[in-house]
Amino acid sequence: MPTSYLAPAGTPVTLLEFEHAGATLIAESFGEGDHTFLLLHGIGMGRSVYLDVVQRLKGRVIALDLPGFGEAPEPTRNLTMERHADLVAAYLRHVDSGPVVVIGHSMGSQIAAELAARHPSLVEGAILAGPTVDKAARNVASQARYLLIDLLGERPLVIWRGAREYLRGGPHLIRKIRATIVHEPEDAFVRIHCPVLVLRGEDDPLATPAWCQTIIDAIPGAELKIIPDHGHGTLISDSEPAARLIQAFADGL
Repeated sequence: MPTSYLAPAGTPVTLLEFEHAGATLIAESFGEGDHTFLLLHGIGMGRSVYLDVVQRLKGRVIALDLPGFGEAPEPTRNLTMERHADLVAAYLRHVDSGPVVVIGHSMGSQIAAELAARHPSLVEGAILAGPTVDKAARNVASQARYLLIDLLGERPLVIWRGAREYLRGGPHLIRKIRATIVHEPEDAFVRIHCPVLVLRGEDDPLATPAWCQTIIDAIPGAELKIIPDHGHGTLISDSEPAARLIQAFADGL
């Protein structure tokens, strides 16, 4: 049985293990409000690391463990970003969620972009936080180096939570990282027609200014917000600035 990590004490919570096309995700949902926020985690992460940000949002929250991360079992074969998006779409239709405000962090931003491009009726708005993977650095060595640089400047809470989840990511983590690197999210960006907010931590070495500008240029009407004194883990700890921007974006839809 999945564990509730995110719902405030005393809040009714729904936990669901959802299987589709040989892959299984874990969903934790709770709360109510004008918007449904769908949280897609980064590579090596899981929904449990986003406690700080989800408890600051006013609305319904659906947080996922994608296949092979967090509590979700390994899939029968490695998923592309497109297959991840299709799995998430199948889940949203299964629970009849209505249109969501999707929040994708790091790898999750790539899946969020594919979800918005491939299944537009399911998405009313998209937040791409710390978006990856910069097309100027699409190789494992570069991404590992930038991640190390980021971790050296991160808060201890980010490092502790990240290390725990990376260990849970299992022996196929490098293969999963490769799936993010071969993905070309710019092909999805040009097919997105919903409102988009790009969030970048000022000190984030993975979501470079040039890459974020590429995203803004590709998606009509997209806006970029910079969060001072934050790195790649801007949604994991000290997330008040990010949560405030996300809430304002959703309230304006």
